[in-house]
Amino acid sequence: MALRFETRASDSPWVDTVWTCTSAQVAEMTSVAGVCWGLVFWQRDGIAYAGISGPETRTGTAPVPEGAAFVGIEFAVGTSLRTVPTPALVDGGVELPDATRRSFRLDGARWETPGADDAEALVNRLVRAGAVVRDPLVTDVRRGAAPAVSARTVERRFREATGLTQGAVRQIERARTAAARLAAGAPVADVVTGLDYFDEPHLARALRRYVGRTAGQLRDGAGGAIALNLDQLVTS
Repeated sequence: MALRFETRASDSPWVDTVWTCTSAQVAEMTSVAGVCWGLVFWQRDGIAYAGISGPETRTGTAPVPEGAAFVGIEFAVGTSLRTVPTPALVDGGVELPDATRRSFRLDGARWETPGADDAEALVNRLVRAGAVVRDPLVTDVRRGAAPAVSARTVERRFREATGLTQGAVRQIERARTAAARLAAGAPVADVVTGLDYFDEPHLARALRRYVGRTAGQLRDGAGGAIALNLDQLVTS
């Protein structure tokens, strides 16, 4: 049983990653906490679907339709849909109506369903139309800038834009990085030191909360199908 994920980074400031997935004989997978919202398109048995996925604050179990092919766009932290604020999507999502293999409906208009290679073209159209917006302060903070407003204002704007606190984003991103390093064979002690965890139990708690795996399971590829690195074959 397997899920085959492939992912790539994007040169668009509006996009974090673009991914594809095909499923075979997998009924469910472990979802991993993530800080991005996204658009997801999939087909199964000749029927097309589209949806909006939200940031996830914890690990969980997600159903996987067998024999489906997916294309996903993960948007950069600080962006949002004009009609669906990102905080409303946290730990949830929305299925979009009237999806076909060629188009989908969003923000009162129809848009061409993208493939992995033309995801940025769709995003550019959404941005030009004002359907996707962003808070420039959050973008600046993510780039390491020190804005000329109070820390309280920064935190409020960050949470309004993302649905998450800055601390939650840092913890989730660190846990995902730790999981990826462990899955690639890095020693636990090196991950603890390199990512500034207090000790191995601290790392273990973060993995349990955000990834749903132990360090040993990540190293051995055990525990079932999981949406982790998105660039490798994940087997159960």
